Amino acid sequence: MTFVQLIECRTSRLDEMNRLMDDWVAQTKGRRTATHAVVGKDRSDASHIVEMVEFPSYEEAMRNSKLPETDQIFREMVALCDETPTFTDLDVVRDEQLSEDTVRRFFETIATAGELPPLNDLLEEDVHSLDPVNPQTTIGMDNVRGEFGMWRGAFEFSFTVEDVLAQGDQACARWTWNATHTGDFLGIGATGKRVTMTGMTLFRFGDEGKIAELWWQHDQLGLMQQLGALDELE
Repeated sequence: MTFVQLIECRTSRLDEMNRLMDDWVAQTKGRRTATHAVVGKDRSDASHIVEMVEFPSYEEAMRNSKLPETDQIFREMVALCDETPTFTDLDVVRDEQLSEDTVRRFFETIATAGELPPLNDLLEEDVHSLDPVNPQTTIGMDNVRGEFGMWRGAFEFSFTVEDVLAQGDQACARWTWNATHTGDFLGIGATGKRVTMTGMTLFRFGDEGKIAELWWQHDQLGLMQQLGALDELE
């Protein structure tokens, strides 16, 4: 079970504490068992500092605490605090990556049959989209919807989202796209062919949790080959 240690302290020497944590990371490289650490400063009390350190399990946390570097860093951290830090040990009983849900809803929505939904619950108004099909960055909700419309006008398709990895304000999805070629695509008339394509999309989220930027990478050459566009070049 994932384990989180919550550390609270008061200090006016946050910069020194950050340097101390950098030293600990460097000294324990390859041996520490912590997988994620977040340090926060109380907006209503700048001296109130909260650190959350995540471990794969309680046992791994105990292994981490027994490292000689951890003990040394702790003693130096206490010296930087105005009072003794407090520790809360937490077994994680629920862990949701809300950005992953947004990513999956995004792919489901743009593949929806019929009229394309507004997307204003998923995308920021000034969203940016970078796609190899378009040499220029597509900017703004209406223009991005138009870009999606180009694909929807040429294919009936669905996505299978194979993996989503989320970190901070970004997420990356690996997907498989299955489609039927039903309309003009880059000058190629409808062929009725069943085609497939693999790709990845990197998302960046804005302050409200909506998608602010998309970077697309996909096997366009393989798609063109399946459509027969490369036959005359062989």
